[in-house]
Amino acid sequence: MLNNPRSHGLWEATAPQAPATTALDGEVSADVVVVGGGYTGMSCALHLAEAGRRVVLLESREVGFGGAGRNVGLINAGLWLMPDDLITALGPVHGERLLGLLGDGPALVMQLIDKYGIDCELERNGTLHCAVGPAGLKEIKEREAQWQRRGAPVQVLDAQETERRLGTAAYAGALLDQRAGTLQPLAYARGLAQACIRAGVIIHTSSPVIASDSKSDGWVVRTTGGAVDAEWVVVATDAYGTGPCQVTRNEQVHLPYFNLATQPLGADLLQTILPGREGAWDTRTILSSMRLDRTGRLVFGSVGALRNTGTAIHKAWARRALAKLYPQLRNIAFDHEWHGQIGMTTDALPRFHKFGRKGVGFSGYNGRGISPGTVFGRELALLILGEKSEAQLPLPRSDLVEIPFMRAREAWYEMGAQIAHLASARL
Repeated sequence: MLNNPRSHGLWEATAPQAPATTALDGEVSADVVVVGGGYTGMSCALHLAEAGRRVVLLESREVGFGGAGRNVGLINAGLWLMPDDLITALGPVHGERLLGLLGDGPALVMQLIDKYGIDCELERNGTLHCAVGPAGLKEIKEREAQWQRRGAPVQVLDAQETERRLGTAAYAGALLDQRAGTLQPLAYARGLAQACIRAGVIIHTSSPVIASDSKSDGWVVRTTGGAVDAEWVVVATDAYGTGPCQVTRNEQVHLPYFNLATQPLGADLLQTILPGREGAWDTRTILSSMRLDRTGRLVFGSVGALRNTGTAIHKAWARRALAKLYPQLRNIAFDHEWHGQIGMTTDALPRFHKFGRKGVGFSGYNGRGISPGTVFGRELALLILGEKSEAQLPLPRSDLVEIPFMRAREAWYEMGAQIAHLASARL
């Protein structure tokens, strides 16, 4: 994307073509202007347009340019936090409401894919949270207990069943979440964009917002090429915000994450390596993830950025780590490589913000963007449509607070990942 093969890698190479869009040129009006062409922005725009609202969506680069087009593609339920910890942080009302919505989040994603016929390599076979050693096993058992108390279809698999599903004996067990699955993330983003356009949304790409002005009856949002006059503005830029939307980026520390994709595995290998095509990740602090794409490529990733000295260090680590997990892949080539940024808030919780009168947004997904982004986009649409009040949203309103020493922390995370990968393999 944008002539950079390390920005979206395999996903750019295999996603359906993006819908035809143009930059904003001139002044237009709408009921709602949505800033950001990721999952949140497009889910919000789609739900609004289907309810008869005139929507203009502004994207500074291309649809799916940010985290929506770069992530691993795990459609997870919930957040990184344990369910009980989330209740402690948010209280019983917002906490249980958020858990319920995000627990059902993968189902909403899959419903939209089915409804609009989105071709995005959807797999509905669940995900595996893999336990590294006794400590990891203790963690996933606690997650199992907390989710099962809420009726979720999750279960801890023993080491033998985990080995059967993964094709490696490296883990002490795994938490199977049958609500979850995998998809091709850029294809899902582009499919949402196609659905938006068919519903009447006007999408303008290459249209970075440079100013926004509130007025008595709404907003004027200006780009380099024009302006949109609208009653409501939705800020859906998350960790990739620039210009006046930089405020949501500044409340998150960027954690770099990279992915490498192998050549397609042969039929014999695919019988033993993730034969059920679940997505998987482990319990380590500097975690690793893996899943298969439609063609049988193994996508293997971890914390780090493929730039400067990190490129050689992380690729060498991945080669060692993959060989330790799957000795039969010791000599397989990586055909694609890419990286992006995960926006991390100080408490690992997302945020709901108001930007003056009739300006709203969610941000801070902490590596869980597919399902929460889709759900939060719908919630914003329901708020704007008057079908929900602010008090009925899954999160209370938060103030915008910039993280101190943000750039220094980000440099440390990037360098720390290099140090860790320079010295280690996987387990």
